[in-house]
Amino acid sequence: MPTPAQPTGRPGIPAPPGGHALWVDPDEQRHVQTPPSASLPVSEEISAGGLVIDASQDVPRAALIARRNRGGRLEWCLPKGHLEGVETAEEAAVREIAEETGITGVVERHVGTIDYWFTGDDRRVHKVVHHFLLRAVGGRITVEGDPDHEAEDAAWVPLDDLGSLLAYPNERRVAHAAREALLGRPTTVHLRSSVTTHRSTDAS
Repeated sequence: MPTPAQPTGRPGIPAPPGGHALWVDPDEQRHVQTPPSASLPVSEEISAGGLVIDASQDVPRAALIARRNRGGRLEWCLPKGHLEGVETAEEAAVREIAEETGITGVVERHVGTIDYWFTGDDRRVHKVVHHFLLRAVGGRITVEGDPDHEAEDAAWVPLDDLGSLLAYPNERRVAHAAREALLGRPTTVHLRSSVTTHRSTDAS
């Protein structure tokens, strides 16, 4: 008759099926490393953008841009980018929208803020993106002025189609708030997203 396997832990401490000890040597525990994200430095990032609206047509429309996501798929989203120097959020929104869509706009009102976290290779980032409703006053739709060359395409999209075209749920909510403002039912949304574990362009 075979001899039963002896538990491999501390004497007197039973082992579960498989023979793995329930007791851990404190000396071995000292070598267990803390997950990297717990010790990463934290930084703050602020961006601004939004919806620039052309109301000269029978059907109001907004300028969107298309970018590649991490998986290489083309996604439609709202134009936006980081504040530069001493810019206000409004000034950054006007500049970023003009660079990424070719359309010059005038800020009408703030319609929403998306607030989220993501973890990069060397830091955890708290990002806040302010979105504004702008009235188009000039320019032509193009991505040629995008200095980062992240936008691959830009297009005028009817407001009623934004909900089905925008890739991110939070941006769809911001677009809805902008549409409500245009209809005389102004509202502002503040959206907080869960902590993510990778770099995100909008989390939106």
